[in-house]
Amino acid sequence: MFAEKIVDLPEALGDFDHEGFDPGSWQRLPEAVRTALISEGEGALGEALPALSATDYLGYTRTGDRASFEAKYFARRRWLNALALAECVERRGRFLDRIVDGVWALCEESGWQLPAHNSHERGKGRQPLPDPDNPVIDLFAAETGAQLAVLVRLLGDALDDAAAGILERVDRELERRIFAPYLQRHFWWMGRGEEPMNNWTAWCTQNVLLAGFCRPTSQGVRRKVVEKALGSLDAFLKDYGDDGACEEGVLYYRHAGLCLFNAMNVIDGVAPGVLKDVWSAPKIRNVAEYIVHMHVDGQRYFNFADSPAVAERCGAREFLFGQAVGSQMLTDFAAIDWAAARALTLPDEINLFYRVQAAFAVSALSVHRAKPAQGADVFLPSIGLFVARGERHAVAVKAGDNGDSHNHNDVGSVIVYRDGRPVLIDVGVETYTAKTFSAQRYEIWTMQSAYHNLPSFEGVMQCDGASYAARDVTTTFGEDVASIEMELGGAYPPEAGVRSYRRVVRLNRGHGVEIIDRYDGDRAATLSLMMSEKPTLAGGRLVLPSATIAVDGAGDVTVEAIAVTDARLRQAWPDTLYRVVVPFTGVELHLTIE
Repeated sequence: MFAEKIVDLPEALGDFDHEGFDPGSWQRLPEAVRTALISEGEGALGEALPALSATDYLGYTRTGDRASFEAKYFARRRWLNALALAECVERRGRFLDRIVDGVWALCEESGWQLPAHNSHERGKGRQPLPDPDNPVIDLFAAETGAQLAVLVRLLGDALDDAAAGILERVDRELERRIFAPYLQRHFWWMGRGEEPMNNWTAWCTQNVLLAGFCRPTSQGVRRKVVEKALGSLDAFLKDYGDDGACEEGVLYYRHAGLCLFNAMNVIDGVAPGVLKDVWSAPKIRNVAEYIVHMHVDGQRYFNFADSPAVAERCGAREFLFGQAVGSQMLTDFAAIDWAAARALTLPDEINLFYRVQAAFAVSALSVHRAKPAQGADVFLPSIGLFVARGERHAVAVKAGDNGDSHNHNDVGSVIVYRDGRPVLIDVGVETYTAKTFSAQRYEIWTMQSAYHNLPSFEGVMQCDGASYAARDVTTTFGEDVASIEMELGGAYPPEAGVRSYRRVVRLNRGHGVEIIDRYDGDRAATLSLMMSEKPTLAGGRLVLPSATIAVDGAGDVTVEAIAVTDARLRQAWPDTLYRVVVPFTGVELHLTIE
């Protein structure tokens, strides 16, 4: 889809342009945006530039801790963005010296890659410290390159007037850390043959393109960059089905689908018309609209894989992607979601270009007359995801396999909401550590099937890998009933002794949700149900503040409290979660959620 466009590239590739790159355009921003940006810049003036030390970097290989280094690393970049955007608005030089300090500090960092990504081969061990002579282009090296290139494009001569030679320094670092390794080496995320890709491909590619076309690179470099980028976008998209589903979940849609959008945005800007038919391709539109189908209520989403149940509001990028692919549903959804928070400036965002996009989209978002937008019933076969909605209930079921990127062992798991409140939940993922992406990943409780809404067989749980999958999946969407049925026995290893485990999940519109499990096997079966509200046991029923679950075919039900201390989980859940363990007494267990 993309590489075939190489032959259509013009002889000369222009600069990437955006309204925000015109200094005069900042005076036309809404006053509320200008005031907020200046206020954030003034706040940064009063803060010290966060320091990074070698021992901060060593924390990952010494203890597995990612968060401590990353907090300081990202704080630097947010600090610099706040100063740069305030200067763009004010244009009086008040922020320039601190901006120079920030740019210089980033240029002086020994490596732009995170400690968790400090490896030259996929899946290999991480080096304790970065090697300045052998740079790694990871997500945030590419992000830093784009940040500096966009910053220089925004402030240009004013920055060099404040510190002669600073632009030359930036360009040297971009050449050494981004352009040379990008064009001379192969990083796994660039794509090779059938090797599976993930969000890294679109995310890194977008930022390399921003760096390459916001600076005065040569035509030779530009052509090589865009040709390689087009090949990588094909590698990225090959792992998506025609339904556009992101197997990594809602969180990574922002780093996958939306980065695909901005990569296309840059290419379209420097080679106008080359991607015209790609923008209109149904698959690209489906990639864009995935986020709407996953939405439940407010900031709550169906959250399989490493996604949290509560996500950031949509805004400029989703709105602009919707416009680009002609999706009224997505533009309306993004505009309504943005209006709920009116996030004018994205102060926590480290990608400087996203912040420019957001500031200059405020006017269009403010006047957009949106109709309420919600995803419809849908089955996304590429990842086996079923979503159905009734007047009061919303249900999602994963019927794919355990070989997804950012996988949890959760084939067949169910998420149920009633009136926008969680009933049966997917816990999500704790703060990333070295263990999260290691051979010990499935020792982490949130990754295990026993902590999803799934059965275990005398302690035997599902296994990871694409061969552990749902079989014989059928779906029905009708006026009164939407349902999915599947065989889950293949998601478990032989020692589970499962001959058959058939699950039916049925949404009876206007009434409730049924889960019917039929089991044939050698070991005793127990079903786990994960909840964020404390259930009360009352005569064969689980009574929650938000719903009631009738249980038929169960033995003595027990409730386990799980303390939630992890900061990432606490963003979505209260301080205690509940695991309800429901033993089978026969061959069938029937749950009715009302």
